Amino acid sequence: MTNQTALDDFKTVLSSVARAVTRDAEVEVGFTADAPARIGKAIKVPTPSRTLPADQVAEARGFADSFALRMKHHNEALHAAGRPSDPVAAAAFDAMERARIEALGARHMEGMRGNLSAALAMRMRSDPISRAQSRDDVPVSSALELMLREALTGDKPPQGTETGLSLLREWIDKEAGGDLTALSMLLDDQASFAETAKLALRHLDLIQADEPMEEGAEDGGEEESEAEDSAEEQESEDGGSGESQVDARAEMDGDQADDGDADPDAQEMDADGEPEMGGEGDEGMLPVRPNRLPTDVPDFNYIRFTEKHDEIIAAGELCDDDELTRLRAYLDQQMNHLQGAVTKLANRLQRRLMAQQNRAWDFDQEEGQLDAARLARVIVSPGHSLSYKIERDTDFRDTVVTLLIDNSGSMRGRPISIAAISADILARTLERCGVKTEILGFTTRTWKGGQSREDWLAVGRPAHPGRLNDLRHIIYKPADEPYRRARKSLGLMMREGLLKENIDGEALMWAHSRIVNRPEERRILMVISDGAPVDDSTLSVNHGAYLDQHLRQVIDWIENKSPVELCAIGIGHDVTRYYSRAVTIMDAEQLGGTMVEQLAGLFDVD
Repeated sequence: MTNQTALDDFKTVLSSVARAVTRDAEVEVGFTADAPARIGKAIKVPTPSRTLPADQVAEARGFADSFALRMKHHNEALHAAGRPSDPVAAAAFDAMERARIEALGARHMEGMRGNLSAALAMRMRSDPISRAQSRDDVPVSSALELMLREALTGDKPPQGTETGLSLLREWIDKEAGGDLTALSMLLDDQASFAETAKLALRHLDLIQADEPMEEGAEDGGEEESEAEDSAEEQESEDGGSGESQVDARAEMDGDQADDGDADPDAQEMDADGEPEMGGEGDEGMLPVRPNRLPTDVPDFNYIRFTEKHDEIIAAGELCDDDELTRLRAYLDQQMNHLQGAVTKLANRLQRRLMAQQNRAWDFDQEEGQLDAARLARVIVSPGHSLSYKIERDTDFRDTVVTLLIDNSGSMRGRPISIAAISADILARTLERCGVKTEILGFTTRTWKGGQSREDWLAVGRPAHPGRLNDLRHIIYKPADEPYRRARKSLGLMMREGLLKENIDGEALMWAHSRIVNRPEERRILMVISDGAPVDDSTLSVNHGAYLDQHLRQVIDWIENKSPVELCAIGIGHDVTRYYSRAVTIMDAEQLGGTMVEQLAGLFDVD
């Protein structure tokens, strides 16, 4: 006698199909009440009702097929290496790659075609394209994905998207129609497909005209081959650590800048305090310090002199495990006297969030769960039919929150402690409420511009080089990783030698690019900072408001054009002159006061 239910049998079938598609016996498919996701070799799809309705079965199969196809046909390192830096272009690039992957399955398997169409229809029901009334309401990424899918498979767009798609169809056809046709011939070649996809984005003016298209090619095939060679290593690391596939980009980019000279030198400089500029004969340097007001500037166009020395790296790779344990213990020590405030914040925020997820029931039903209040009636009159209750659907939307933390030198001491404590408390509390949380940090690899500045000097110091420092973007906690596994990594913020310059605009674009393609219905990006962007190397050779102006451009685009909700916490400084939704705290004790109301307000139902 077996205890297997129809739902268990369905899960077994999904796992068997996924293993057959990926040719990997370790792939497992499970159900989730949250958004569909893949973590390593574990695929999570929406849970269908026990009666297994046909439409819900097709949707679950579609998401399982999509993730399995991605595991088989997608090289994450190769994708990350060619991904544009602009958030809109990056989202479109990702959507076009998804269309390629799913077209490979749809072209060869008719059953899979139907499943993928059902999953796409489910995704598009919550996409702004289904509610668009004007061109500005339509995400270019969604329109490109639907049009490319139509070109690759011949399938019509899902019902409800026609009106929104029609607002951009003529423009896309005119500017990039030929590129979409060319892409249909490159399905089996991801590298060539990516290059042609970027060409389409350039024709649509989503990639700036001055952004190099052949940078990787000019460097020879070395970088590309390195990316391909590292793909297998990253897949095995993903499977073993449970990190999401999106973090492959972090690991790949971290490898590109894996020289051990930066940190030791930087720590020696840190021991003497913040270094002054001018040691390399750079006269006339006038660095802009935090919270200096911007000046009027002519025709602004933000550029980067080079990106080859930038890195995206997991926190655990920046120091050994023993030091990380010591730093975490130091952070815990900082939190000891705040235990009352911490508990108060966590409980108040949790109550506010859980109040929106309260369960509601319809009573006196013909079927459902037995109503305990009717037990007496059931015993007296077992044949009575109205003794059951059914739970109502709740309106609380699945949510993901990204915390982007300023790791600059001006945050040293109390400010970085407050930021780390804030991140720790929020991650714990939101996880209790079923809200996924990602914690990221941003700084630079060195003072004085590092290798980027050396490259600039080597080519004769061309005028107006743009951003002139080596970025370091840090992943403290991926969204799909539980707090208990990332807890130790948050201690890294207490490492003084870590904190250097801050280039906020590019960090904000990076964090946005990570969250915008998350499957959750609601995406919130929260910046924790102490003021304006500052990088002495960049500001010494560009106009004084260069980084400030770029930050304002990025914020304006996210606040007005992106589906991501943006807010900020100012540590000791008022950041409302940058962010329209912001709160300032002067000390960690305030975490239990005004801040909790501001944070909880983000989750209030509109």
